[in-house]
Amino acid sequence: MRWPKLPHLKVLAVLLPLGASLLWVALRTGPMAPTPVTAVQVQNRPLAPQLFGLGTVQARQLHKLGPTVAGRVLTLAVDVGDAVQAGQVLGTMDPVDLDERIRALDAAQARAQASVQEAQARQTFAAAQVGRYAALARAQASSAESLHLKRQELDVAQAALTAARHELQRSRADAAALRSQRRHLQLVAPEDAIVTAREAEPGSTVVAGQAVLELVAPGSVWIHLRLDQSAALGLAAGLPAHIRLRSRGDAVLQGHVLRVEPHADSVTEELLAKVAFTEVPAPLPPLGELAEVTLNLPALPPAPVIPVAAVQRQGTERGVWQRSPDGLRFTPVVLGRSDLAGNVQVLAGLQVGDTVVVHSAKALRSGARVQVVDRLAAGTTAGAAP
Repeated sequence: MRWPKLPHLKVLAVLLPLGASLLWVALRTGPMAPTPVTAVQVQNRPLAPQLFGLGTVQARQLHKLGPTVAGRVLTLAVDVGDAVQAGQVLGTMDPVDLDERIRALDAAQARAQASVQEAQARQTFAAAQVGRYAALARAQASSAESLHLKRQELDVAQAALTAARHELQRSRADAAALRSQRRHLQLVAPEDAIVTAREAEPGSTVVAGQAVLELVAPGSVWIHLRLDQSAALGLAAGLPAHIRLRSRGDAVLQGHVLRVEPHADSVTEELLAKVAFTEVPAPLPPLGELAEVTLNLPALPPAPVIPVAAVQRQGTERGVWQRSPDGLRFTPVVLGRSDLAGNVQVLAGLQVGDTVVVHSAKALRSGARVQVVDRLAAGTTAGAAP
Protein backbone atom coordinates (compact mmCIF):
# COMPACT_ATOMS: atom_id res chain seq x y z
CA MET A 1 0.00 0.00 0.00
CA ARG A 2 1.25 3.39 -1.02
CA TRP A 3 0.80 6.19 1.51
CA PRO A 4 0.30 9.82 0.47
CA LYS A 5 3.27 11.94 0.61
CA LEU A 6 3.80 14.19 3.58
CA PRO A 7 2.85 17.45 1.78
CA HIS A 8 -0.46 15.90 0.74
CA LEU A 9 -1.22 14.93 4.31
CA LYS A 10 -0.62 18.49 5.42
CA VAL A 11 -3.07 19.79 2.81
CA LEU A 12 -5.71 17.28 3.84
CA ALA A 13 -5.19 18.18 7.47
CA VAL A 14 -6.05 21.77 6.59
CA LEU A 15 -8.88 21.14 4.11
CA LEU A 16 -10.84 18.61 6.13
CA PRO A 17 -11.46 20.90 9.18
CA LEU A 18 -12.10 23.78 6.85
CA GLY A 19 -14.69 21.78 4.89
CA ALA A 20 -16.33 20.61 8.08
CA SER A 21 -16.49 24.22 9.29
CA LEU A 22 -18.03 25.38 6.02
CA LEU A 23 -20.59 22.55 6.14
CA TRP A 24 -21.47 23.44 9.75
CA VAL A 25 -21.89 27.13 8.82
CA ALA A 26 -24.06 26.21 5.81
CA LEU A 27 -26.28 24.03 7.96
CA ARG A 28 -26.54 26.56 10.78
CA THR A 29 -26.54 30.00 9.15
CA GLY A 30 -26.59 29.57 5.39
CA PRO A 31 -29.36 28.68 2.93
CA MET A 32 -29.60 25.19 4.41
CA ALA A 33 -29.99 26.51 7.97
CA PRO A 34 -33.32 26.00 9.82
CA THR A 35 -35.70 28.94 9.72
CA PRO A 36 -35.94 30.80 13.06
CA VAL A 37 -39.52 30.87 14.31
CA THR A 38 -41.45 31.75 17.44
CA ALA A 39 -44.06 29.24 18.55
CA VAL A 40 -46.75 28.80 21.19
CA GLN A 41 -48.89 25.97 22.46
CA VAL A 42 -52.65 25.96 22.01
CA GLN A 43 -54.22 26.91 25.36
CA ASN A 44 -57.66 26.17 26.70
CA ARG A 45 -58.94 29.35 28.35
CA PRO A 46 -61.89 31.76 28.27
CA LEU A 47 -61.88 34.69 25.89
CA ALA A 48 -63.24 38.17 26.61
CA PRO A 49 -64.13 39.55 23.17
CA GLN A 50 -64.23 43.28 22.57
CA LEU A 51 -65.38 45.59 19.81
CA PHE A 52 -63.45 48.67 18.77
CA GLY A 53 -64.69 51.54 16.68
CA LEU A 54 -64.25 55.23 15.94
CA GLY A 55 -66.96 57.78 16.51
CA THR A 56 -67.66 61.49 16.74
CA VAL A 57 -69.10 63.57 19.54
CA GLN A 58 -72.64 64.69 18.71
CA ALA A 59 -75.67 66.07 20.53
CA ARG A 60 -79.16 64.63 20.52
CA GLN A 61 -80.71 67.96 21.60
CA LEU A 62 -79.24 70.74 19.47
CA HIS A 63 -81.25 73.97 19.51
CA LYS A 64 -80.88 76.59 16.78
CA LEU A 65 -82.51 79.86 17.89
CA GLY A 66 -83.56 82.48 15.35
CA PRO A 67 -86.44 84.78 14.40
CA THR A 68 -89.66 83.59 12.79
CA VAL A 69 -89.68 86.65 10.49
CA ALA A 70 -86.92 88.53 8.72
CA GLY A 71 -85.33 91.25 10.79
CA ARG A 72 -82.21 92.81 12.26
CA VAL A 73 -80.42 91.53 15.36
CA LEU A 74 -80.71 94.19 18.06
CA THR A 75 -78.90 92.69 21.07
CA LEU A 76 -77.13 89.47 22.11
CA ALA A 77 -76.48 88.88 25.80
CA VAL A 78 -74.44 85.65 25.61
CA ASP A 79 -71.33 84.35 23.90
CA VAL A 80 -69.96 80.95 22.90
CA GLY A 81 -69.28 78.76 25.93
CA ASP A 82 -71.76 80.50 28.24
CA ALA A 83 -74.12 78.35 30.29
CA VAL A 84 -77.76 79.48 30.09
CA GLN A 85 -80.92 78.54 31.95
CA ALA A 86 -84.36 77.63 30.65
CA GLY A 87 -86.43 80.74 29.94
CA GLN A 88 -83.44 83.10 29.90
CA VAL A 89 -83.60 85.87 27.27
CA LEU A 90 -80.44 85.52 25.21
CA GLY A 91 -81.02 88.25 22.63
CA THR A 92 -83.62 90.40 20.88
CA MET A 93 -84.51 91.35 17.33
CA ASP A 94 -85.26 94.89 16.23
CA PRO A 95 -89.10 95.27 16.33
CA VAL A 96 -88.99 98.13 13.76
CA ASP A 97 -92.63 99.49 13.82
CA LEU A 98 -94.15 96.56 15.69
CA ASP A 99 -94.66 98.49 18.93
CA GLU A 100 -96.47 101.30 17.06
CA ARG A 101 -98.71 98.80 15.33
CA ILE A 102 -99.57 97.22 18.67
CA ARG A 103 -100.50 100.64 20.10
CA ALA A 104 -102.63 101.37 17.02
CA LEU A 105 -104.47 98.08 17.47
CA ASP A 106 -104.99 98.83 21.16
CA ALA A 107 -106.64 102.11 20.14
CA ALA A 108 -108.75 100.33 17.52
CA GLN A 109 -109.74 97.81 20.19
CA ALA A 110 -110.88 100.64 22.48
CA ARG A 111 -112.97 102.11 19.68
CA ALA A 112 -114.48 98.70 18.94
CA GLN A 113 -115.36 98.32 22.63
CA ALA A 114 -117.10 101.70 22.57
CA SER A 115 -118.98 100.68 19.42
CA VAL A 116 -120.17 97.52 21.15
CA GLN A 117 -121.43 99.50 24.13
CA GLU A 118 -123.25 101.96 21.84
CA ALA A 119 -124.81 99.15 19.77
CA GLN A 120 -125.85 97.36 22.93
CA ALA A 121 -127.56 100.51 24.23
CA ARG A 122 -129.42 100.91 20.93
CA GLN A 123 -130.48 97.27 21.00
CA THR A 124 -131.75 97.65 24.56
CA PHE A 125 -133.73 100.79 23.63
CA ALA A 126 -135.16 99.11 20.50
CA ALA A 127 -136.25 96.09 22.55
CA ALA A 128 -137.99 98.39 25.04
CA GLN A 129 -139.77 100.20 22.20
CA VAL A 130 -141.01 96.90 20.77
CA GLY A 131 -142.42 95.95 24.15
CA ARG A 132 -144.18 99.33 24.60
CA TYR A 133 -145.73 99.33 21.09
CA ALA A 134 -146.84 95.74 21.53
CA ALA A 135 -148.75 96.77 24.66
CA LEU A 136 -150.31 99.73 22.80
CA ALA A 137 -151.28 97.45 19.92
CA ARG A 138 -153.08 95.08 22.32
CA ALA A 139 -154.96 98.08 23.74
CA GLN A 140 -155.69 99.17 20.17
CA ALA A 141 -153.91 102.49 20.90
CA SER A 142 -151.36 101.94 18.14
CA SER A 143 -151.38 100.46 14.70
CA ALA A 144 -149.87 97.14 13.73
CA GLU A 145 -147.70 98.95 11.19
CA SER A 146 -146.02 100.97 13.93
CA LEU A 147 -145.26 97.76 15.88
CA HIS A 148 -143.79 96.22 12.74
CA LEU A 149 -141.48 99.24 12.26
CA LYS A 150 -140.23 98.99 15.86
CA ARG A 151 -139.47 95.32 15.42
CA GLN A 152 -137.46 96.18 12.31
CA GLU A 153 -135.51 98.76 14.31
CA LEU A 154 -134.78 96.04 16.93
CA ASP A 155 -133.47 93.67 14.25
CA VAL A 156 -131.18 96.39 12.88
CA ALA A 157 -129.91 97.17 16.39
CA GLN A 158 -129.20 93.48 17.07
CA ALA A 159 -127.33 93.18 13.75
CA ALA A 160 -125.28 96.26 14.57
CA LEU A 161 -124.44 94.83 18.02
CA THR A 162 -123.33 91.54 16.44
CA ALA A 163 -121.12 93.39 13.91
CA ALA A 164 -119.59 95.53 16.68
CA ARG A 165 -118.78 92.46 18.75
CA HIS A 166 -117.14 90.75 15.74
CA GLU A 167 -115.06 93.86 15.12
CA LEU A 168 -113.97 93.85 18.76
CA GLN A 169 -112.97 90.18 18.50
CA ARG A 170 -110.98 90.90 15.32
CA SER A 171 -109.16 93.79 17.00
CA ARG A 172 -108.30 91.63 19.99
CA ALA A 173 -107.04 88.79 17.75
CA ASP A 174 -104.88 91.17 15.71
CA ALA A 175 -103.41 92.68 18.86
CA ALA A 176 -102.73 89.21 20.32
CA ALA A 177 -101.03 88.13 17.09
CA LEU A 178 -98.75 91.18 17.10
CA ARG A 179 -97.89 90.66 20.76
CA SER A 180 -97.04 87.00 20.04
CA GLN A 181 -94.88 88.15 17.14
CA ARG A 182 -93.24 90.67 19.47
CA ARG A 183 -92.43 87.89 21.94
CA HIS A 184 -90.92 85.82 19.13
CA LEU A 185 -88.43 88.61 18.58
CA GLN A 186 -86.84 87.53 21.85
CA LEU A 187 -84.39 84.63 21.68
CA VAL A 188 -85.25 82.53 24.75
CA ALA A 189 -83.38 79.43 25.95
CA PRO A 190 -85.73 76.41 25.81
CA GLU A 191 -83.78 74.52 28.52
CA ASP A 192 -80.56 74.57 30.50
CA ALA A 193 -77.82 74.47 27.87
CA ILE A 194 -74.45 75.73 26.70
CA VAL A 195 -73.98 78.17 23.81
CA THR A 196 -71.93 76.41 21.14
CA ALA A 197 -72.21 78.88 18.25
CA ARG A 198 -73.02 82.54 17.61
CA GLU A 199 -73.96 82.78 13.96
CA ALA A 200 -74.83 86.51 13.78
CA GLU A 201 -73.86 89.76 15.50
CA PRO A 202 -75.95 92.80 16.52
CA GLY A 203 -76.80 94.82 13.45
CA SER A 204 -76.86 91.80 11.13
CA THR A 205 -80.00 91.16 9.09
CA VAL A 206 -81.29 87.60 9.14
CA VAL A 207 -84.12 85.85 7.35
CA ALA A 208 -86.93 83.85 8.92
CA GLY A 209 -85.64 80.56 10.33
CA GLN A 210 -81.97 81.52 10.14
CA ALA A 211 -80.03 80.50 13.26
CA VAL A 212 -78.56 83.26 15.39
CA LEU A 213 -77.51 81.13 18.37
CA GLU A 214 -76.86 77.40 18.74
CA LEU A 215 -77.38 75.67 22.09
CA VAL A 216 -76.54 72.17 23.28
CA ALA A 217 -78.03 70.44 26.31
CA PRO A 218 -74.99 68.91 28.11
CA GLY A 219 -76.88 65.78 29.13
CA SER A 220 -77.69 64.98 25.49
CA VAL A 221 -74.07 64.66 24.31
CA TRP A 222 -73.25 61.18 23.00
CA ILE A 223 -70.92 59.33 20.61
CA HIS A 224 -71.99 58.44 17.08
CA LEU A 225 -70.06 55.17 16.79
CA ARG A 226 -69.09 53.21 13.66
CA LEU A 227 -68.15 49.53 13.86
CA ASP A 228 -66.96 47.12 11.17
CA GLN A 229 -69.87 44.86 10.24
CA SER A 230 -67.66 41.77 10.08
CA ALA A 231 -66.52 42.26 13.69
CA ALA A 232 -69.74 43.58 15.24
CA LEU A 233 -71.18 40.24 16.37
CA GLY A 234 -72.73 40.73 19.81
CA LEU A 235 -73.34 44.47 19.47
CA ALA A 236 -76.39 45.36 21.56
CA ALA A 237 -77.78 48.13 23.71
CA GLY A 238 -76.48 48.21 27.27
CA LEU A 239 -72.91 47.04 26.58
CA PRO A 240 -70.34 48.86 28.75
CA ALA A 241 -68.01 51.16 26.83
CA HIS A 242 -64.60 52.73 27.41
CA ILE A 243 -64.25 56.08 25.63
CA ARG A 244 -61.04 57.91 24.77
CA LEU A 245 -61.44 61.41 23.41
CA ARG A 246 -58.65 62.61 21.14
CA SER A 247 -58.29 65.88 23.07
CA ARG A 248 -57.85 64.13 26.45
CA GLY A 249 -54.96 61.78 25.81
CA ASP A 250 -55.14 58.42 27.57
CA ALA A 251 -57.96 59.44 29.94
CA VAL A 252 -60.68 56.77 29.80
CA LEU A 253 -64.32 57.81 30.21
CA GLN A 254 -67.04 55.31 31.00
CA GLY A 255 -70.25 54.89 29.03
CA HIS A 256 -72.67 52.39 27.56
CA VAL A 257 -74.37 51.62 24.27
CA LEU A 258 -77.64 53.53 24.30
CA ARG A 259 -79.04 52.06 21.09
CA VAL A 260 -78.03 50.33 17.87
CA GLU A 261 -79.17 52.11 14.73
CA PRO A 262 -81.53 50.11 12.47
CA HIS A 263 -79.63 51.29 9.38
CA ALA A 264 -76.08 50.37 8.36
CA ASP A 265 -73.67 52.16 6.02
CA SER A 266 -73.52 50.07 2.84
CA VAL A 267 -70.57 52.04 1.45
CA THR A 268 -68.18 51.72 4.40
CA GLU A 269 -69.72 48.39 5.55
CA GLU A 270 -70.17 49.68 9.08
CA LEU A 271 -72.86 49.37 11.74
CA LEU A 272 -73.93 52.50 13.59
CA ALA A 273 -74.60 52.87 17.31
CA LYS A 274 -75.08 55.62 19.88
CA VAL A 275 -72.91 55.54 23.01
CA ALA A 276 -73.87 57.66 26.02
CA PHE A 277 -71.50 58.92 28.72
CA THR A 278 -72.04 57.63 32.26
CA GLU A 279 -71.06 61.11 33.44
CA VAL A 280 -70.94 64.00 30.98
CA PRO A 281 -67.31 65.21 30.84
CA ALA A 282 -66.55 68.76 31.91
CA PRO A 283 -65.72 70.88 30.07
CA LEU A 284 -68.04 69.69 27.34
CA PRO A 285 -66.09 68.10 24.43
CA PRO A 286 -66.37 69.91 21.09
CA LEU A 287 -69.02 68.56 18.75
CA GLY A 288 -67.40 66.58 15.97
CA GLU A 289 -64.37 65.51 18.03
CA LEU A 290 -63.11 62.00 17.28
CA ALA A 291 -63.46 59.35 19.95
CA GLU A 292 -62.06 55.82 20.26
CA VAL A 293 -64.60 53.44 21.81
CA THR A 294 -64.00 49.93 23.13
CA LEU A 295 -67.03 47.79 23.95
CA ASN A 296 -66.79 44.85 26.34
CA LEU A 297 -68.75 41.74 25.35
CA PRO A 298 -69.68 38.91 27.75
CA ALA A 299 -66.83 36.44 28.36
CA LEU A 300 -66.90 33.23 26.31
CA PRO A 301 -66.51 29.73 27.86
CA PRO A 302 -63.03 28.12 27.76
CA ALA A 303 -61.94 26.90 24.34
CA PRO A 304 -58.66 26.37 22.41
CA VAL A 305 -57.05 29.78 21.85
CA ILE A 306 -54.11 30.85 19.67
CA PRO A 307 -52.63 34.23 18.64
CA VAL A 308 -54.22 35.77 15.55
CA ALA A 309 -50.69 36.28 14.19
CA ALA A 310 -50.33 32.51 13.82
CA VAL A 311 -53.14 32.32 11.27
CA GLN A 312 -52.05 32.33 7.64
CA ARG A 313 -53.66 31.65 4.31
CA GLN A 314 -52.58 29.06 1.77
CA GLY A 315 -54.61 29.49 -1.39
CA THR A 316 -58.25 29.46 -0.32
CA GLU A 317 -57.57 27.75 3.01
CA ARG A 318 -56.94 29.48 6.31
CA GLY A 319 -54.81 27.66 8.81
CA VAL A 320 -51.62 27.52 10.87
CA TRP A 321 -48.16 25.99 10.59
CA GLN A 322 -48.12 23.19 13.14
CA ARG A 323 -45.04 21.49 14.57
CA SER A 324 -45.39 17.73 14.96
CA PRO A 325 -43.10 14.69 15.28
CA ASP A 326 -43.47 14.23 11.51
CA GLY A 327 -42.23 17.79 10.85
CA LEU A 328 -43.80 21.10 9.94
CA ARG A 329 -47.21 20.97 8.23
CA PHE A 330 -49.98 23.38 7.33
CA THR A 331 -53.18 22.62 9.28
CA PRO A 332 -56.49 24.19 8.20
CA VAL A 333 -58.53 25.60 11.10
CA VAL A 334 -62.00 26.94 11.77
CA LEU A 335 -61.84 30.14 13.81
CA GLY A 336 -64.34 31.66 16.23
CA ARG A 337 -64.43 34.93 18.15
CA SER A 338 -61.36 37.08 18.83
CA ASP A 339 -60.38 39.80 21.27
CA LEU A 340 -58.47 43.06 20.90
CA ALA A 341 -55.40 41.50 22.56
CA GLY A 342 -54.74 39.47 19.40
CA ASN A 343 -56.16 36.08 20.44
CA VAL A 344 -58.72 33.98 18.59
CA GLN A 345 -60.71 30.85 19.38
CA VAL A 346 -60.13 27.67 17.34
CA LEU A 347 -63.35 25.78 16.77
CA ALA A 348 -61.82 22.93 14.76
CA GLY A 349 -58.43 21.78 13.47
CA LEU A 350 -56.29 21.99 16.62
CA GLN A 351 -56.24 20.51 20.10
CA VAL A 352 -55.03 21.90 23.39
CA GLY A 353 -51.26 21.41 23.68
CA ASP A 354 -50.50 21.51 19.92
CA THR A 355 -47.57 23.75 18.96
CA VAL A 356 -48.09 26.34 16.21
CA VAL A 357 -45.73 28.84 14.62
CA VAL A 358 -46.53 32.47 15.36
CA HIS A 359 -43.80 34.33 13.44
CA SER A 360 -41.09 33.18 11.10
CA ALA A 361 -38.04 34.81 9.58
CA LYS A 362 -39.21 33.81 6.08
CA ALA A 363 -42.05 32.05 4.33
CA LEU A 364 -42.53 28.45 5.42
CA ARG A 365 -43.26 25.26 3.53
CA SER A 366 -44.20 21.73 4.51
CA GLY A 367 -41.26 19.76 5.89
CA ALA A 368 -39.09 22.85 6.34
CA ARG A 369 -36.54 22.78 9.13
CA VAL A 370 -37.27 25.33 11.83
CA GLN A 371 -35.60 26.50 14.99
CA VAL A 372 -37.76 27.86 17.81
CA VAL A 373 -36.38 31.07 19.29
CA ASP A 374 -37.66 33.48 21.89
CA ARG A 375 -37.50 36.48 19.60
CA LEU A 376 -36.80 37.12 15.93
CA ALA A 377 -34.28 39.67 14.74
CA ALA A 378 -35.81 43.01 13.87
CA GLY A 379 -37.06 43.27 10.29
CA THR A 380 -37.09 39.50 9.61
CA THR A 381 -40.68 38.61 10.49
CA ALA A 382 -42.74 37.13 7.67
CA GLY A 383 -46.21 38.68 7.81
CA ALA A 384 -49.26 36.59 8.54
CA ALA A 385 -52.18 36.47 6.16
CA PRO A 386 -55.33 35.96 8.20
